[in-house]
Amino acid sequence: MTLPLWLLPVVSALLSAGVLAWLLGAGRERMAVDLPNERSLHTRPVPRSGGLAVMAGILSALLLSELPERWVLLPALAVLVGISLLDDFRNLSAFLRFAIHGLVAATFAFLLLPERLGWPVAVFAVPVIVWMTNLFNFMDGSDGLAGGMAAIGFATLAAAATIAGDAVMAAFCLAIVAASLVFLRANWHPARIFMGDGGSVPLGFAAAALGLIGVSRGIWPAWLPVLAFSMFIVDATVTLAHRGLRGEKVWQAHRTHYYQRMVRLGLGHARTAKLCYVAMAGSGFSALLGMVLFPRFGGGLLACWLVIYAVAARQIDLQWQRFAAKNPESAR
Repeated sequence: MTLPLWLLPVVSALLSAGVLAWLLGAGRERMAVDLPNERSLHTRPVPRSGGLAVMAGILSALLLSELPERWVLLPALAVLVGISLLDDFRNLSAFLRFAIHGLVAATFAFLLLPERLGWPVAVFAVPVIVWMTNLFNFMDGSDGLAGGMAAIGFATLAAAATIAGDAVMAAFCLAIVAASLVFLRANWHPARIFMGDGGSVPLGFAAAALGLIGVSRGIWPAWLPVLAFSMFIVDATVTLAHRGLRGEKVWQAHRTHYYQRMVRLGLGHARTAKLCYVAMAGSGFSALLGMVLFPRFGGGLLACWLVIYAVAARQIDLQWQRFAAKNPESAR
């Protein structure tokens, strides 16, 4: 069964809203709860199974869509939703989580990419997909951030697909946007619910998978999805690189991401989210502009945005150093 393309975002939004209403009502007692600790930015217990509402809408839209790759995406996303929800309740080992992420990424890459892009690209894509799958999860630590980033990033992909004339891809990306915006209403500061791994992990996978599908079908150049999601890619990658160089366990929870420091420096959740939205919207718009006007110079666009991110990161680092010097206990 398929639906008119314009109905896919509607179905996604309605199902997400229905599941979210249940989670915040009758299902509230059955959700995993995120308890505040020394690594948290929140100060009260908040349920963290909101990703179930997001993925209910997305998976339903995918099932009803005409996306040719849905037969690979559906089981991949379903497995990631299942294992991630289990992790929300049971706190699975990092090894088990990464092993399953790797298996899902390899299955997706080896089923779709060798014939389209060649085996070397398929092999290289596996760690990239695993990395993206987890990067989005790492950025789900502040009210309103993950839902808004998903909406802006996938809206950029939807616009790029529209420009390329692929209405099916555009409709499914808009279905992800719709589900994310529904969740964002309940996740805006002060958040009534968190996304949890059950939403952030499969959303990260979807960003990588749809990006690669678009490249393999010639919908957009390889640099476009990277630029569209560059804000959280850079924050998470640089932060984890710093932690690794300091000998810290990068898989453990912490609050040293740049967006977390922005919140702790006094900007708060709402203003931090808005600034991140501006960065993502700016990089997304420039990606679309580059796709239309100078598609061969995407590398130059990426380089320009890396300079912007580097300047912003340096300013945050300097502010944090001054804050830590005056408030050593609070800066831990």
